[in-house]
Amino acid sequence: MDADTFSASPSSARPSSQCPPYVPGHGLLKGQSVLITAAAGQGIGFATARRAVEEGARALMISDIHPRRLDEAVAALKEIAPETPVTGHLADVTNEDQVQALVGAAEAAMEGIDVLVNNAGLGGVKPIVEMTDEEWHRVLDVTLNGTFRMTRAALRAMMPRRRGTIVNNASVLGWRAQKGQAHYAAAKAGVMALTRCSALEAADYGIRVNAVSPSIAMHDFLKRSAPEEVLKELAQREAFGRAAEVWEVANVIMFLASDYASYMVGEVVSVSSQHA
Repeated sequence: MDADTFSASPSSARPSSQCPPYVPGHGLLKGQSVLITAAAGQGIGFATARRAVEEGARALMISDIHPRRLDEAVAALKEIAPETPVTGHLADVTNEDQVQALVGAAEAAMEGIDVLVNNAGLGGVKPIVEMTDEEWHRVLDVTLNGTFRMTRAALRAMMPRRRGTIVNNASVLGWRAQKGQAHYAAAKAGVMALTRCSALEAADYGIRVNAVSPSIAMHDFLKRSAPEEVLKELAQREAFGRAAEVWEVANVIMFLASDYASYMVGEVVSVSSQHA
């Protein structure tokens, strides 16, 4: 084949920024029960919940701190998969009593938790010199401490059964620097370290713990938490010239939760198309 066939200018070779087709389910979680935190609304959590029922989960429980949005999410999921038992449970991951109640309710309702997805997180944009102690602690308490509390409670339930899977939602900011994101980046770097350390402890019981690390996945909450021009700039940095769809992140979560990832322990998988 002529070498000229492969020649193209960078602009003409750039992939389309259009949204790709939605990928149908393939039964990756058939027979598994799934618990997902912060799954109301239209973010990664809800996309993951939808993927879970589409991938054949036998039962699903989602949690959130917003009652109306939680009820709406449960109703939407029941419409998508009417044969799958779907329940919602109000819970704040910064409250240990509520975390214990959530895990206890999921264990009872689903006859054990097979998969936990720790999606709860909190961000924002604030320069360090303007950041208050309260703002710093709030982001870390939801994003890092909440993941720790949920992981601890779930492992206590999973370890006697010697099976289970946990997938945490980290961020590329756990690796990369960005102005105004010190609290969020520190929290997500902590989630990565927590993932690796808890994975080694859990592996002794046949339990896998891994994490996804998205760059930018556009959804309503993100749009409210960061200036539009910042989000646009971040999306343009991506190799595809667009932000990820939330379901593209959820697809990777499904892979890590499934038996296809049976040998993966303590891994943090980047879901990003950023240029090297």
